[in-house]
Amino acid sequence: MSETVSEHGRARLLKLATSASVATAGLLIAVKLVAWLLTGSVSVLASLVDSLMDAAASLINFFAVRYALTPADAEHRFGHGKAESLAGLAQAAFIAGSAVFLIMHAVERLLYPHPLVEMQVGIAVMIFAIVATLALLSFQRYVVRRTGSTAIRADSLHYMTDVLTNLSIIAALLLVSFGWESSDSVFAIGIAVYILYSAWQIASDAFHLLMDRELPEEERQGILQIARNHAHVRGVHDLRTRQSGADKFVQLHLELDEDLSLKQAHDIADQVVGEICKIFPSAHVIVHQDPVNRQQYAVTPAP
Repeated sequence: MSETVSEHGRARLLKLATSASVATAGLLIAVKLVAWLLTGSVSVLASLVDSLMDAAASLINFFAVRYALTPADAEHRFGHGKAESLAGLAQAAFIAGSAVFLIMHAVERLLYPHPLVEMQVGIAVMIFAIVATLALLSFQRYVVRRTGSTAIRADSLHYMTDVLTNLSIIAALLLVSFGWESSDSVFAIGIAVYILYSAWQIASDAFHLLMDRELPEEERQGILQIARNHAHVRGVHDLRTRQSGADKFVQLHLELDEDLSLKQAHDIADQVVGEICKIFPSAHVIVHQDPVNRQQYAVTPAP
């Protein structure tokens, strides 16, 4: 669950996070390109291609997040939040494509070995890349905690793979220096497989959001508990939830005493909505009031 943050604060954090991601990707591309040209390492090339994909994905995020922050309009009454999930699918496609390219190149290098040079430069660049990526990840995780952004979470996931990738490249270069020439290509293939797995995770999360999957069970139970805790609520049923960007949409039926006036029932529903929004600030809650007889109070239908 994300921490409470104002809409203005959320927009500012998301814009900062996407800008930082693009800037970091550009910096890493520059230093890795130099390292690959100097060393000829296919695992360094793997990391360079990964950074190129990161830059493309980060640019997609840069524009998608800004579009997702556009207020609801006459043609998009539920807002534009799903642009974040579409960005996640685009990222997954870019990442998977880079992984396939790396596997093909690494297999070719296994069949036709190429001597590596200036490995110290390659190792130094990978260390620099790790430090820069960790700094970005730290900021991204802060933003995800505060905003719950799907796009930033996806961006953070593949930058985390970069850290593991760079560590494995350092190991590969060290092994090559001790005479294990094939380790460079083997590690590159391992990196590519891990990148494919990451792409699957990102695509799966984005797909579920686009298909209006229910909120996590823990959050659903929290919503039910809030509604049931109200003194005048006799039962809750037909809870339906979904998420679009950072916005959560909640619909439920409250069972209320049939003797209550329309105003009393409306006030109770407003109070329940208010309590839910305290826990889920970005939630849009719709409540339907069902009148019930006192004899029904002992039974609470399942949600």
